[in-house]
Amino acid sequence: MPSASPNRWKVCAFRLAAVLIGLAPLVLVEAALVVLDIGHPSESGDPFVGFSSVRPLFVPSGDGARYEIAPYRLEQFVLESFEADKPAAAFRIFVIGDSTVQGNPWSIETSFTKWLELSLQAADPSRHWDVVNCGGISYASYRVVPIVQEVLGYQPDLLIVHSSHNEFLEDRTYGRIKRMPRGVAWTCERLSRLRTTNVLSDGVRRLAGRAEDNAAKDRTVLAAEVEALLDYRGGLEFYHRDDEWRQGVIAHYEFNLRRMAAIARDAGVPCIFINPALNLRDSPPFKSEHRADISADEADRFDELWTEARSYYANDRPRALRLLRAAVAIDDQHAGLRYDIAKCLDAMGLVEDARREYVAAKELDICPLRILESMNQAVLDVGHDTQTPVMDARKLFEQLSRHGIPGGDWFVDHVHPSIRGYQMLAGELADELVRLGVVRPGESWTARRDELYAEHLRSLDTLYFTKGQQHLDGLMTWAQGRVTKQRPASTKGPKAP
Repeated sequence: MPSASPNRWKVCAFRLAAVLIGLAPLVLVEAALVVLDIGHPSESGDPFVGFSSVRPLFVPSGDGARYEIAPYRLEQFVLESFEADKPAAAFRIFVIGDSTVQGNPWSIETSFTKWLELSLQAADPSRHWDVVNCGGISYASYRVVPIVQEVLGYQPDLLIVHSSHNEFLEDRTYGRIKRMPRGVAWTCERLSRLRTTNVLSDGVRRLAGRAEDNAAKDRTVLAAEVEALLDYRGGLEFYHRDDEWRQGVIAHYEFNLRRMAAIARDAGVPCIFINPALNLRDSPPFKSEHRADISADEADRFDELWTEARSYYANDRPRALRLLRAAVAIDDQHAGLRYDIAKCLDAMGLVEDARREYVAAKELDICPLRILESMNQAVLDVGHDTQTPVMDARKLFEQLSRHGIPGGDWFVDHVHPSIRGYQMLAGELADELVRLGVVRPGESWTARRDELYAEHLRSLDTLYFTKGQQHLDGLMTWAQGRVTKQRPASTKGPKAP
């Protein structure tokens, strides 16, 4: 085969040189901004929401020896602290996220962060392992981002982020924002690393006069602390089917994951995402609605079929299933019906069909307090795109569960694991840190870990577990929209999503 002609090589070289010359100004500008420390990616704000104020999570203790959770944050967080002067042998891990991080319905004493710290101590007692719990009740990803930014100032060696089930709790507006295609998101995430991009974006906003004056119009401004719709009486009534709003929430979630990955990477701090798990088998939907165009006669027939099916659940499941399928032919958008179909299939041993119906019931839930499938996928996608390790808790609990469908054997409610579940989550995280070379365990370290686990459990009194059960009862009341707290008259009620 003849080789390429000299002229062809010259054309290619000329084009390459032209591209390099064209990029030279950008490279020089980017280098100058790095030297001047201008346009850092963490300075770019959230285009979806803002906050009336952002207060630090940690403040110095009275003697200045430690940092501790600020008193004004203790409604959402549990008291936690760490040394202001980091010991030389310390390896400091901040675990940031939601109530699963906090260890609900109990507290941080039995959260996966505590079991992880004990596991690391057993694996390598020569180091001082400091696992700091930054789990906030009802905290969504957009509230987690400022905490990620804050803890980078406290000499972290590793960040672990679990942000999952709270994305639909607060009222906010997205207009016509849609889920960003993966290819576009990949490109935008890489462009966001450039300081030039951030300086230009900020300049455009300022020249347009929108940086301050129109902030409230362009994005929702949220209170300093969480104001969940379900925190007040009648909160469940504000949830209705709104596909456009749902897509905005999903897009915002992925945006925040990418932003956290970029912030950690640019600070030179390793980060691990946890892909959240949930109770699929034993958690019915929190709110169901008929399809929008169902007629009154169709709704009546739907109810007749479902009522008749219930009478056969105990002694004739095949007949019950036929009636349920006749009802779903009328309306396949009703989450509660899909859940009953799943339970019927499950009891009949039709596991794969049951799994599909369990997932459909979760996805159709009008009040989605469990992470959606597209959001689980977003964690995996962002991890892949940004080279951020992902510990797949969802896969872990599927492997542990009967027929691969997580339920009440590992979860105490819709999303929070049992204490044993938290231990398994910590064990998988410890294994991930071994794979990443963060810890090199000695021989028989798991036996020592089990001893530390047992010692720690014995140190907790009965009152600790009693309070956990009381908290679980209150949590279920909250999730079912049965709280009695009245919304303050001076506060404008939320719009229906």
